[in-house]
Amino acid sequence: MQLTRQAFLRGVGALAAVAPFGGSRSAVAQSYPSEDIRLICAFPAGSGADVLVRYFADKLRPLVNRSVVVENKVGAGGWIATEFVARSKPDGHTMLLLGANAVAATMSLFKNPSIDVGKAIEVAATINRQPFMIVVAQDSPYKTLGELTAAMKAKGDKASYASAAPAGTILGELYKAATGIQAVEVTYKTASDSLNELTNGKLDYGAHDPVFALAQMREKRLRILGVSTGRRLEANPELLTMKEQGVDMDLTLWWAAMVPAGTPRPVIAQINKWFAQIVSTDETRKFLGSFGGDPNILPQEEAQKNFIADIGRWREYIRIARIQPQ
Repeated sequence: MQLTRQAFLRGVGALAAVAPFGGSRSAVAQSYPSEDIRLICAFPAGSGADVLVRYFADKLRPLVNRSVVVENKVGAGGWIATEFVARSKPDGHTMLLLGANAVAATMSLFKNPSIDVGKAIEVAATINRQPFMIVVAQDSPYKTLGELTAAMKAKGDKASYASAAPAGTILGELYKAATGIQAVEVTYKTASDSLNELTNGKLDYGAHDPVFALAQMREKRLRILGVSTGRRLEANPELLTMKEQGVDMDLTLWWAAMVPAGTPRPVIAQINKWFAQIVSTDETRKFLGSFGGDPNILPQEEAQKNFIADIGRWREYIRIARIQPQ
């Protein structure tokens, strides 16, 4: 099984101590923002990503006392938006809201990427953390991940599972690599397209996104056997991680507000403060929970280190999943 970069895409530089236009750190902080803020969304209006970006735009407006405009820069699964922000003026007025892990992964999806995201992009603030999930039909005989693993080992290459997103492919391959099972992946355009085959027994399990998996669990159509994050979800603490069930893995997806490298430190600090303020509210916790994720507030320096580390981590994930760079 091989995927092209296009299939996958579909689902730090030197930092200025003063503003590029001169002035002290305090002057930079006091003058920012000096114009309207643009939040760049990598996916179309009406998409789940667009809903999330517009939520944060609404919450930012009263904090910044400026207009906050959402611009959809659609294409290449996020690369067009990423490159647009990387080449924007590094003054904090243009931000990319997107999965930081997805941006990190692009370095392994292109043979000759036009920018080095580790040098061109900096994480200013974190938003959430999300898993992907292993699911089976509600009436499946498998009640635990261990039971599923044992049964799939017995079935060998007769076992099969559904995926409908790049992270699902990677979760499926990591699960197989960790357990030695040989299940065959069956890919679908959307997770919903796989539902009939999951519920009628044609497929043994699925590796799906949390929005779909949680919705189907609530409707009692699917059962969630494990989540890919290293620790349990605060929004759904009853769901066991795969790691605590003996499958040693931590596949964590996380969204962030990102800016061009070279953005002044006081500006980045202000952005981090704004997002931390928004993410810490009960309203946002509930909103992020509806996406199958938890609030994720990190110091900016830690977030940037995680981003750089993810470039290496996702390079290995993509190698395991046999996704071919283009």
